[in-house]
Amino acid sequence: MPHTHRPVTPPRSAAIVNAEIRALWASGGRLSRERREEYEDLLAEWSAAIRAEVVTAA
Repeated sequence: MPHTHRPVTPPRSAAIVNAEIRALWASGGRLSRERREEYEDLLAEWSAAIRAEVVTAA
């Protein structure tokens, strides 16, 4: 079975993801279940971005 290659998008910076997290919280202070899942995904993305930036800086 042939493999299809999807274009790889570069990871977003921690600053960009952090801005999205702040905007999410600024929109009301409480998160619905769906928004909570989005928040958790953003936290995971932010954490990975921080690790990548630390490794790159080293």
